[in-house]
Amino acid sequence: MSTQSTHIVVVGGGTGGTVVANRLADELRGEIDAGDAEVTLVTDGPEHVYKPMFLYVAFNRKDPADSRRPHRELLDQRVTLRIDRVTDIETDAHQVICEERDEPLQYDKLVVATGATLDPESVDGLADNGHHFYSASGAEALRDELASFTEGHLVLSTIGMPHMCPAAPVEFVLIADEWFRKRDCREDIDITYTYPLETAHAKQAIADWVTPVFDDRDIDLETSFEVETVDSETVTTTDDRTLDHDLFVGIPPHAGGDLTSRADLGEEWIEVDQHTLEATQADNVYALGDATDVPTSKAGSAAHYQAGVVADRLASDVRGHAPTARYDGKTLCFVEAGLDEATFVKFHYGEEPVVREPSQFIHWAKLAYNESYWLTARGLL
Repeated sequence: MSTQSTHIVVVGGGTGGTVVANRLADELRGEIDAGDAEVTLVTDGPEHVYKPMFLYVAFNRKDPADSRRPHRELLDQRVTLRIDRVTDIETDAHQVICEERDEPLQYDKLVVATGATLDPESVDGLADNGHHFYSASGAEALRDELASFTEGHLVLSTIGMPHMCPAAPVEFVLIADEWFRKRDCREDIDITYTYPLETAHAKQAIADWVTPVFDDRDIDLETSFEVETVDSETVTTTDDRTLDHDLFVGIPPHAGGDLTSRADLGEEWIEVDQHTLEATQADNVYALGDATDVPTSKAGSAAHYQAGVVADRLASDVRGHAPTARYDGKTLCFVEAGLDEATFVKFHYGEEPVVREPSQFIHWAKLAYNESYWLTARGLL
């Protein structure tokens, strides 16, 4: 590699990090082969995880193994893969500090795509008395609880906002309703969905669609429900409302991770320009996906579209051209409406989505996308 080579380091091996690394390897193939550019991805485990699969694990329709692939299988061979935990980023010195590596990893351009972390311990009693499907272990534990749950009160509460997969709580209760009906125990089960805002979802169009659906399916809705504590029988809000439960599913609060504050990239989430995705607190740094303060959904599709913008901008930069690619907030989400039907929404910054009529065709389209996701991660879709 020549002394003029540009070293681009990507931190994080989720959807955003993997797609941007593969897009860079494709767009800069000539420069990489000539030794004028290098792309390195650093991630803290050997496997890439596709988290939307966990919803189906909870209902025993998928296995956690279906959500994992080795990083090396998904990455272009031009991308150097380092399995290590990043403990700090020194943006002034252009260095990434890794746990196992003796010397700092030097970069010319940096992309941070470290995602969001779950923080159930921040809510009193949640870790001990609640279940969730936002991790493989959580989904497996919930699967085992649901398998023997044939009567009682199931409460799902969205606790922290923002959170990954914003439509997943809605999907969970709609699937649960039909799942219990197929098992001939729905008559003996009450389902309550709670949300911390004044409507059933942060996107008004989704709230307007699902509220009458909840009513039709005898799913109780509690809004402005801000969970403060959870015990083995009761969930209590900040304004002293209570709900008794026999099975509590709580979408845990999410956090941006300690790396953000240690690297002075933001307080909770990495602060970026919402269109260019450049970090506002450091030069030569981009960030994308769930780790950022971008005002759109923390969804895999958003990270996918952001990755394309970041790759285009970095490729222009490497070639000495002025970057012009911009992210317009594009997000697309499939929403399961039960076991056999789904809808989808698509929107940009400042735009309310339109909820399509749920259909079996869209449900199968979502399942097909789940199977073809690995092509997306490779940058092929």
